[in-house]
Amino acid sequence: MEIASFIARSLKNSGVRFVFGVPGGPSIPLMEAWREEGIPFILTSHEGASGIMATVTARISSAPGVCHATFGPGAVNLASGVGAALLDRSPLIAFTTEVPDTMLARTTQMKIDHQKLFSAVTKGTWRLTPQNAAEVMTEAIKLATGEYPGPVHVGIPSDAGSIDIPSTPAGSAGRGKLSTAVRGDIKSKLKGASRPVIALGLTAARRNITHELLSLLERCPMPVVVTPMAKGVIPPSHPCFAGVLFHAFSDKVEAFAGNSDLIIGLGYDEVEFNYDSWVPPGLPIAHFNTVLSDMPDNYPVVMATGEPDSWFEILRCLPESADYMTGRDPASLINEIGELFGGMSDRWGPAMVMSRVCEAMPEGALYSCDVGSHLHMAGQMINISSPDQMMMTNGWSSMGFGLPAALAIKLNRPHSEVVAFTGDGGFLMSVGELLTARRYGLNVIVVVISDNELNLIKVKQSWRGVAPYATDIIGEDMFGSDRCLGVKVIQAICEDSLLAAIEEARGMSEPVIINARVKGDDYYRMIVRR
Repeated sequence: MEIASFIARSLKNSGVRFVFGVPGGPSIPLMEAWREEGIPFILTSHEGASGIMATVTARISSAPGVCHATFGPGAVNLASGVGAALLDRSPLIAFTTEVPDTMLARTTQMKIDHQKLFSAVTKGTWRLTPQNAAEVMTEAIKLATGEYPGPVHVGIPSDAGSIDIPSTPAGSAGRGKLSTAVRGDIKSKLKGASRPVIALGLTAARRNITHELLSLLERCPMPVVVTPMAKGVIPPSHPCFAGVLFHAFSDKVEAFAGNSDLIIGLGYDEVEFNYDSWVPPGLPIAHFNTVLSDMPDNYPVVMATGEPDSWFEILRCLPESADYMTGRDPASLINEIGELFGGMSDRWGPAMVMSRVCEAMPEGALYSCDVGSHLHMAGQMINISSPDQMMMTNGWSSMGFGLPAALAIKLNRPHSEVVAFTGDGGFLMSVGELLTARRYGLNVIVVVISDNELNLIKVKQSWRGVAPYATDIIGEDMFGSDRCLGVKVIQAICEDSLLAAIEEARGMSEPVIINARVKGDDYYRMIVRR
């Protein structure tokens, strides 16, 4: 079997549905092999978007995401998207074309060391040869899907795609069950707590612990806070839900959670928000995760490391009681935050834009959200029933995420209505992907919250007493036209025009942009200073 065919068969056996990328000449054997195995190659406008789309695909599906780029600059561009898989914990395989063996010691066009490049943003990187192809593909899939899941890189010499390799069965690597290691006096900590708070994190979302969590809360109701990417693990209407950490008005959530005698971190991944950024010094932490974590030194921490079923087996030692909620009312906190948003949603601005769009969409609508001030609003404000309903990046936190993420959602969930929330700055970083949307007929609604500035930087400049500098985008309408790369732009400058724009956009069978022109004043009130 040729190397290209072997790679394609390995990916097919692992459940891979798409490969995202920008090809080079040596990519042709790979692309043909993927096509023969029924794996479409999705052409993007920028390699960074390929990495983002592969990352989001991995989060939606049970298989690794896959992306591809050519030599040098293509690989460098790809790395910016691959990093999202690393810090947002998504299994991904990044393929790049590399120079052949005969040029490794030579000076030549577009040549850089891909292994050095990708070593900083992956769990592992290999240069594939006919001799190691079977071993590399097996190990790459196993490493990408193991805890924490993340990206790996496989470099393929440009002359290797059509070379035969020894016949070796291609298969997918399963997720091994990790052993449980319990350190310290975790059970006595749990039994001795009278005012515990549960903090859910990214691992809880990835490992889908909702059922077990709700069973625990039925027996032992207690307040539950979540990091942004864990929103949806507990229904927002649940009486124990006490808000989202890190995002808008989270100082109120942190004060509520800090008034406890034990933090129970369930699948809490500090890649989103470090414990010591919100837990009062000295407050005990009982930390449950799939891998050992680096924990702050100035806290009494005990850890249980293993699969989620082992977490809940240990948590059975909690005495059954409703007293954990005594004197604490999460519903009042949620209502208070809702009233703060409500006051903003009643006048034209970013909160009104986001709330009216969500109100107009069906219950099963799916969302992506770019990085910026609006993300802080979305993370706290938008109610979702599962983490997969809203895709964001909070570990990697790269602007330009929103549009390609929405396209990946639509490819994987073609019958769902999909909305991308982005600021004008993030939109400009990925605007070329509008052509990707047109090319594949992806009718997503792109809501650009246009405040004409890099607002989050401007807010942070104000915290330092610095005059705004290098944050203005342009002093007029960013689009200046009713079309952008062939995609219709609908202007929204007030509530009535926004509602009309949403109705029109939902009736379209092609991608559409709603350009919501607002001022960013509300963000100064809702973003918590760090």
